[in-house]
Amino acid sequence: MPHGVVKAEISRGTTPAPPPRARVLVIGGGYVGMYTALRLQQKLRRGEAEVVVVSPNAYMTYQPFLPEAAAGSISPRHVVVPLRRVLPDCKIIVGEARSIDHARRVATLTTPASEEEAAARADTDRSGAGTPDRINGVGTPDAGRIPGSFEMTYDELVLAPGSISRTLPVPGLAEHGIGFKTVEEAIALRNHVLEQMDIASSTRDPELRDAALTYVFVGGGYAGVEALAELADMARYATRYYHNIKADDLKWILVEASDHILPEVGHDMGKYAIRELRARNIDVRLETRLDSCENRVAVLNDGTRYPTRTVVWTAGVKPHPILAASDLPLDGRGRLVCTARLTVDGAEHAWSAGDAAAVPDLAADEPGAECAPNAQHAVRQARVLAENIVASLRDEPLNDYRHRYAGSVASLGLHKGVAQVYGRKLKGYPAWLMHRAYHLSRVPTFNRKARVLAEWTLSGLFKREIVSLGSLEHPRAEFELAAGMERPRDV
Repeated sequence: MPHGVVKAEISRGTTPAPPPRARVLVIGGGYVGMYTALRLQQKLRRGEAEVVVVSPNAYMTYQPFLPEAAAGSISPRHVVVPLRRVLPDCKIIVGEARSIDHARRVATLTTPASEEEAAARADTDRSGAGTPDRINGVGTPDAGRIPGSFEMTYDELVLAPGSISRTLPVPGLAEHGIGFKTVEEAIALRNHVLEQMDIASSTRDPELRDAALTYVFVGGGYAGVEALAELADMARYATRYYHNIKADDLKWILVEASDHILPEVGHDMGKYAIRELRARNIDVRLETRLDSCENRVAVLNDGTRYPTRTVVWTAGVKPHPILAASDLPLDGRGRLVCTARLTVDGAEHAWSAGDAAAVPDLAADEPGAECAPNAQHAVRQARVLAENIVASLRDEPLNDYRHRYAGSVASLGLHKGVAQVYGRKLKGYPAWLMHRAYHLSRVPTFNRKARVLAEWTLSGLFKREIVSLGSLEHPRAEFELAAGMERPRDV
């Protein structure tokens, strides 16, 4: 039974209880999830509805800043926005949705404590004692087969889980590949690159040295190109502090399956980006695929072999698995079929936008076009989505989402970039400056804007930080060693 539907018994001398508030359940705390909840927080009247946000993390990551965080230009804590601070009027649940039964208006959720709670509940059941409901009395424990899961009912569902990395069955990729979608991965990659330089500087084995100084990036989109360019600049700067490593000793390879990179900025700017990267001794391999990276050797489909200890996988994304675990309609690519009003087609009280949704692009010239799954659309869609939810709760007409794509900007490292905005093409320093100005204007909250701007200013006045804090990945390593346990090995 939906949260907003109640059965009241009115007897003589009693006053019927007021109906409970409608519950808006937002699955995901990324661009769409956070901005939708923020707009709902602003537009809803007091007591009109309860907004619950379920997110694996208690923060939203501003992904365009991940390359600069990896390069050390921005502190990691400044590329994330704490949901509890930004959304004080919403209920934040750190957890994941495992299935959606929209016919019943029920979501099955788990939290980081689910396994321990399931074990404790099993012990309690054996002893014959009862167990309380979850989340301040909301939800039914052990609702599904997943240990510790619980059900949460809702009136309106916003499904915005984003996307996950799209991997391929490449031998050795699962064991040796590094992703680049989260702030944790960005900082781990920075530490890894600097650690490989330390290994190369200290070893007397020439083969190990060459493998440590070889960095292979797979995927020529935003994430791959910007991450490679920023880290290449950082590593090149770091070589001045190594007595036996020169900038020319570093080997950077970009592997792209198509015949171009950065398709978002247009063909001409993509070709300029290739020339710029190659001028910096970065080997750009077009129409090439990674066939294997077993035994720390990257093998390309043309037979080229690169002994390497670093393979970064940024070759696209795919829909989040929760979409397939719902009873909502999906398109051929696994995304939710949505209308221009950002409702899920054929499913009342279900909404979506961003990476998870196939939304018609009403501003496109081509019939049947869909909005690109990028931040520019996601942020604007979230605003319309939230306003349509409010309108739906008040029985008011809904609005269509319409936005003509403004263009794209991309960084190619410090003081270098490409851009195509409203048909105008920019490259070099002006494009890099526009890249920074645009994303500074888009990062949420004045607090983050001020901190990022301050860090950029200070980084222009002082030298780069080239410290590796790889020990953060194993914070208990020294204690375990002191306690006589085996030190964890880096895979």
